[in-house]
Amino acid sequence: MMGNIHSIETLGTVDGPGIRYVVFTQGCLLRCQFCHNADTWEIGTGKQMSVSEIMNDLTSYLPFLQASGGGITVSGGEPLLQIPFLIELFKECKKKGIHTAIDSSGGCYSNAKLFQEQLTELMQYTDLILLDLKHIDRKKHIQLTGLPNDHILEFAKYLSDHQVPIWIRHVLVPSRTDDMEDLENMGEFISTLKNVKKIEVLPYHKLGVYKWEALGLEYALKDIEPPSDAQVANALHMLSKKCQFTS
Repeated sequence: MMGNIHSIETLGTVDGPGIRYVVFTQGCLLRCQFCHNADTWEIGTGKQMSVSEIMNDLTSYLPFLQASGGGITVSGGEPLLQIPFLIELFKECKKKGIHTAIDSSGGCYSNAKLFQEQLTELMQYTDLILLDLKHIDRKKHIQLTGLPNDHILEFAKYLSDHQVPIWIRHVLVPSRTDDMEDLENMGEFISTLKNVKKIEVLPYHKLGVYKWEALGLEYALKDIEPPSDAQVANALHMLSKKCQFTS
């Protein structure tokens, strides 16, 4: 089983609990204005790697990962575009007792029978989903990412119904995703989910601008500065004040 892989980070510290072996997959349907991995968008490209190649490399870092309570996180791009590959990879991880996580926007979630069957199987081997909620307002979500958010909210409900543990992630972009009413509404939605272990507000940054320039793309947020610590703290309060966290 082969996967289209953009890159690998061997000692990640921000993509789940503990130290993580982070696999960045290639391909994404969203076109987020703040994306710092725009070079992962194109589907069907990247380096082809087998499950055994990744497992052989991952195993060499296993003592560091497990001593920290870490494991493997598959990010992107959008990992769920390659579910059959993830199933085989996570099956092998579970054989070695490795904690598994997926960083996903749910941007390719579908009610199609095959997708649902594959997703259900994948969730059997998945310990945690880092769920990226970009925006709660449908029209603003389209402006921000190029696609509506209906199927993303459906994905969140699916994870709640199936009791898959999640960390909610929200990128705070001044003048784009920091409106108080929108944050209030997103907090209301999050409060309906029964599987939230943590909420993270990630401050917008410009570290990926050079990738946009290298790809010949215009960066729409070039005049926007990162939020202050106070803005991040307020957003976290707005999103979490009604949430009942699971243990």
